[in-house]
Formats: sequence, structure tokens, C-alpha cells
Amino acid sequence: MNAKEILRSARVAVAAETFALIGMERDHLLTLLSDNSLSPRMSAPFMIFMDPHEVTLILDEIDLGNMRRGLDGAKVENGYRMLTFDIVLEPSVVGFMAEISRILADAGVPILPLSAYSRDSLLIKQADLAAALRALGPHVDEIC
Repeated sequence: MNAKEILRSARVAVAAETFALIGMERDHLLTLLSDNSLSPRMSAPFMIFMDPHEVTLILDEIDLGNMRRGLDGAKVENGYRMLTFDIVLEPSVVGFMAEISRILADAGVPILPLSAYSRDSLLIKQADLAAALRALGPHVDEIC
């Protein structure tokens, strides 16, 4: 199957939670990891990504509130919704996210793509959610 066919069979799940994108210095992660009270509660999606330049966290608003005291000096961008393409993708799939990106770029919707082992997701600002869902609707099996 090509990327368009895979997308056509995908169900898009919109998470009920609102998420925050957090950027911080790498040293700051050690502070968070050393205090269990500054950890995500493990009942909502979250992500920690560290590259050579920074650490990025994605937390729902509840975890953000619970962890805020450990995030001094971090950059916080609020108001994201998570859309997950609920279809298992093989790591060899080519062009799936490119197709989604094209559709949403044509609609003027900025995205932050995320990939888990077998599913892809997007963070989209709440203000852009309706436009994103309208643009994706004709290209997917279902939006829920």
C-alpha cells in the first residue's frame, strides 16, 4: 500500500487532553528525574526527547501543573491537541507523514509531528484543530 492508501484506511483519534510543549536545557532533566514528585502521572500520554541541544517534553495540562515547580527557566508553549493516526505502521513505510503534512500545509495548519514505534501523531494548536480535521476528513477513514 502507498502512503495515500494507508492514510485512507486510518482512523484519527483526537485526544481529550490539551498538551504543552516544553523545551529545556539538558542539565534540567536531571533535576526532574531526581524528584519523583516531578514525574508525569503515567495515566496520560507524555514524551521526553533529548537531542544534543535540548530536552523536549510533551505533557498534558494536568502533568504540566503538577510539574511546574520543576520547570523554572523552561520554555512552555501551551494549547496543543494530539491527533493520533490509529493504524499500525511498519518502520519501512515511505511518505505517510509527508502526505499528512502536505494536506495540512495546503490548509495552512502548522503541525508538530510525533512518532511512536508503530503509530504517528501530531500536535496541533487548539485554534487550528477544526481546520485540521476539515482538511483531513476526506483523506481518512474516520475521525473520532
